[in-house]
Amino acid sequence: MKLSTNYLGLNLKNPFVVSASPLSEEVSNIRLMEDSGASAVVLYSLFEEQLEQEERELEHHLTEGTESFVEARSYFPQVGDYRSGPDEYLDLIARAKMAVRMPVIASLNGYSMGGWTDFARMIEEAGADALELNIFYIPSNLNMTGAEVEQNYIDIVKQVKEKVKKIPVAVKLGPYFSNLANMAQQLDQAGANGLVLFNRFYQPDIDLRNLEVQPNIVLSKSYDMRLPLRWIALLKGRIKADLAATSGVHTGWDVIKLMMAGANVAMLNSILLKKGIPEIRNVEQTMVEWMTENEYESVKQMQGSMSAMNVPHPARFERAQYLRALSKFEV
Repeated sequence: MKLSTNYLGLNLKNPFVVSASPLSEEVSNIRLMEDSGASAVVLYSLFEEQLEQEERELEHHLTEGTESFVEARSYFPQVGDYRSGPDEYLDLIARAKMAVRMPVIASLNGYSMGGWTDFARMIEEAGADALELNIFYIPSNLNMTGAEVEQNYIDIVKQVKEKVKKIPVAVKLGPYFSNLANMAQQLDQAGANGLVLFNRFYQPDIDLRNLEVQPNIVLSKSYDMRLPLRWIALLKGRIKADLAATSGVHTGWDVIKLMMAGANVAMLNSILLKKGIPEIRNVEQTMVEWMTENEYESVKQMQGSMSAMNVPHPARFERAQYLRALSKFEV
């Protein structure tokens, strides 16, 4: 049984990749992921705000008191030349690379053009095998057009690709575009080596007792997998970038469906937070049993077999079956 796959030019022993989460904050957990069968890990995200805050603090310490002695400023390095950024994250990359053989993928989370993208080069130098660019942006400016929002994504990807030359870059994005297919094509043309579908945006809630807006993180369910499944099936074979599925991947059956849709890898997170990292073994066992029963010899054999390009009725991924689905619904 050959479970191997290829993602971002990385040869992986299977399609089970652990997505960015607090689980990767400890090297011991990363080692357990590999021991449990994961083929790669995406480290927790480093946020644009963290990098900007550190640079502001550095600027403050470099310039504090220099207004009285202007000539003293010449003795300090310029902020743009200073190697600022969370040293802990770079250290984690180095320690993880020493602890495991599987690829270690770093993650940067941002939403605007700026100096924070310079950290991508530091991540490359620290030894990461790839970079996942997690663009989390909720446009609320009434005067900002959809085209401007999309261009911001493209510009960020291009800026990051200019920083890193040796490692591949994947883009993790949400589904909220007027034409996701065109957006995927633009990101592909901008140099993205892979697309990760989809980001689960943080949704705030209102605390009625204290009348406060509060964060509310809700873990995914298996049915959340259907959204990335649909779009992976629609995009497979139409763009060059690899396709990773994330959100709602809980079982071996979920992984099988996503592989058939055309995914290169399936990323697990919520199920590991619920049941523990060793749950990866159960996901793998379910998949292997199904493949054996149905006489599949490899993951590559099934990849894309049920994409829109390979099924008799590709419109079923779009609108054609909407009325039929509603008519069959039973309360």
